[in-house]
Amino acid sequence: MVWRFILTLVFSATSVFIVGLSHAALAQDQNGRLISVYDRGTTRVFLTKAKTLGEALKAEHIELDARDTVEPSTKSELIASSYKVNIYRARPVVVVDGNIRLKTMSPYQTAAQIAKDVGVTIYDEDATTLKPLTDIIADGAGLQLTIIRSRVVNLDLYGKVSEVRTQAKTIGDMLAEKHISLGDKVRISLAKDTPVTDGMSLRIWREGIQTVSIDQAIPVTTRIVYDTDQPIGYRAIQSPGVPGVRSITYELNIKDGIEISRVEIANIVTRNPTEQTEVIGLYNNGSGLTKAKGAQYFTDSKGVSHRETYYDLNMSVVMQACGQGGYYTVRPDGAKVDSQGYIIVAASYSVYPRCTLVETSLGAAKVYDTGGFAARFPYGFDLATDWSTPDGR
Repeated sequence: MVWRFILTLVFSATSVFIVGLSHAALAQDQNGRLISVYDRGTTRVFLTKAKTLGEALKAEHIELDARDTVEPSTKSELIASSYKVNIYRARPVVVVDGNIRLKTMSPYQTAAQIAKDVGVTIYDEDATTLKPLTDIIADGAGLQLTIIRSRVVNLDLYGKVSEVRTQAKTIGDMLAEKHISLGDKVRISLAKDTPVTDGMSLRIWREGIQTVSIDQAIPVTTRIVYDTDQPIGYRAIQSPGVPGVRSITYELNIKDGIEISRVEIANIVTRNPTEQTEVIGLYNNGSGLTKAKGAQYFTDSKGVSHRETYYDLNMSVVMQACGQGGYYTVRPDGAKVDSQGYIIVAASYSVYPRCTLVETSLGAAKVYDTGGFAARFPYGFDLATDWSTPDGR
């Protein structure tokens, strides 16, 4: 899936559509779907009438090991006219985690993927190295993943107890790493030059004044993968994210039982958020709006008919709304989208207030703008695109 996304970034939107159309035409002429399989440095292209990718590979006698990974999945139903398929073959991997040496087979290429595949947890503060195996006779031609574990410190920070991990050598280094500042009245249970050992406890407190610690959630970041083999309207979470936790400590000045001031004195991340991956389909079967069409009517799932047009303007000012802070980008088919992957549209604010989610022929969209067309077509949508002057803005 990631391979397809990178490919669409390398080529221009125009070239992608040309390739897609030529493949579609060839597949239609031969009454089948065009499958391009990339496997161990070679490319194999064939036509198939199979219903799923797994059936198509089996019919072509392409054998798969239980540990191999195929993208898209072998269970994927074949609905598009052409598909690009990556087969990642499992090869020997040795995981060295302290005194533990685990030998397995894995098709993955990164430390995080390999660790997850073999059921080993890697924390953000852990260090990893990935290099080719040196003993090919004993281990085979593969990779060695070495994990250098971070040390766990039981930290009591102004009465807030939590586990923190660090690669720091001394207590002073760890405090700097975690952005913990010590003022004149702050006391610490261990000297700053004390070496950090796994499982040690450290207490930090302030004398003569009250402190309070508050946990705040760190939002999940989302990475969007555009899949040209999935139809427009398809949107699914490939891997869910987990929010992080930030602990903020304040110094409170209280007089006569009333808080008169609050000063932040520590701000540390006790758990980093994990990234969420969402897949959005881009396969246009001809029913979606295109530059060539210019305008069309689209009926949504509620039976409402919308007149669709497109425009191409710099959206920086408009995208200050709905918490976007001026951010937007252009997806591979030229539609302009917000940070969540929703297409930017203009509509009648009286019917669709700003920030409303709506359906379009190119997928889910959000209202950020309006225009004069709304008076004549109150249910119409003007889709923001990069089609008129393709410049990525």
